[in-house]
Amino acid sequence: MTPESGGRTRIIHVDPEALWPQAMASAAAVLAGSGLVAFPTETFYGLGADARKPGAIRRIFDVKGRPETKPVLLLVDSIAMAESLVEEIPSQARVLMARHWPGPLTIVFRARAAVCAEVTAGSGTVGVRMPAHAVAMALVRALGAPVTAPSANPSGEPPPTTAEHVLAAFEGKIELVLDGGKTAGGPASTVVDASVDPPRILRAGAVRL
Repeated sequence: MTPESGGRTRIIHVDPEALWPQAMASAAAVLAGSGLVAFPTETFYGLGADARKPGAIRRIFDVKGRPETKPVLLLVDSIAMAESLVEEIPSQARVLMARHWPGPLTIVFRARAAVCAEVTAGSGTVGVRMPAHAVAMALVRALGAPVTAPSANPSGEPPPTTAEHVLAAFEGKIELVLDGGKTAGGPASTVVDASVDPPRILRAGAVRL
């Protein structure tokens, strides 16, 4: 049963130091089927959908109560995957990527036309990050496509650092939680807008520039 039909949210316990391929394959299958998966990142738990699935991304807005005008950042596992999402990567952005990826630095680029409007919220730009957390990176690699990563909490509430926090808010509303233990918390990812020249900091955060 899915959450929409009255089923419960499934939990898979994962060890970031020894990831089970079958666990990540199961999570990727949920995403590929337009389901939602909560997972740990360097800072908080994120809420993942397959970035190629507009319906799944709309569910994120519904579940979180997120304003439809707010874009959704995407996680990638390589520079090549990032390049598939954006029109260009300016040289200054490449310097930042080389210094701070993988890590909690989100860089905003002009989005390719193929990136769905649900991700960009009509802005024409997309925020991209390569995560340093083993579970987040493994999930993107298992899917073979970008994964959304807004914090896994109702909009306006504190972002979660444990699977229990996620379940308290989203039990029965999402398909799966990958429980990788408590995350570090602290500041959210730093956000830099590289769609303008020179790039500018949109949000100060975990990476100091």
